[in-house]
Amino acid sequence: MIRVGRKILVVDDEKNITDILKFNLEKDGYEVIIAYDGKKGLEMALSENPELILLDIMMPYMDGFQVCKKVREKTQTPIIMLTARAEEIDKVLGFELGADDYVVKPFGVRELMARVKANLRRTEPPEAGAGGPVAYGEITIDMNKYQVCRRDEVIDLTRREFELLRFLATQQTMVFSRETLLEKVWGYEYYGDVRTVDVTIRRLRSKIEDNPDKPRFILTKRGVGYYFSGE
Repeated sequence: MIRVGRKILVVDDEKNITDILKFNLEKDGYEVIIAYDGKKGLEMALSENPELILLDIMMPYMDGFQVCKKVREKTQTPIIMLTARAEEIDKVLGFELGADDYVVKPFGVRELMARVKANLRRTEPPEAGAGGPVAYGEITIDMNKYQVCRRDEVIDLTRREFELLRFLATQQTMVFSRETLLEKVWGYEYYGDVRTVDVTIRRLRSKIEDNPDKPRFILTKRGVGYYFSGE
């Protein structure tokens, strides 16, 4: 169920895009605030405390990558990048800077709304008494703190990286296809680009593995998918 009044910041210099997004988001009960350039978008992201940001990449004064980086220095608010550029290098950069999701223009409103709802669901606090520190070999996942440590050192993960690691770790040795991970972790079945999973796995390995090219924790079952081994 949608919690009425959740605030969403839309940052895009194309008014026709912002008008469409505002109409559809408000129809679903969200409060919408808008910025038409990156500089203003950053200011509003830090002062208005939105619960989710829809962020274009190509904008005046400051591009979306710069805004994303600056926002991530202050908050873990979910960020969905909106862009007409579909190159994988842009996705890698966006995820590396802390984006949670990536939608290529032109996009269907139904697709975007599904992603908004899925990302907002991930911001809900854990239920009382749910979780706590759980050790998997050298990795400790603390659900209450949304924190991951390796050899007692805190690892800086984005919320999406954390959710993916938690999902795999709590069902270790089970192999999941990229499509299943999109459904279970990202929260939608068929809207996502499965390469999103590959990029996030790559980023996660680079943070928790001694040698990302020869991973110990997040493993690949060739032709099937990914699984976690805490041994």
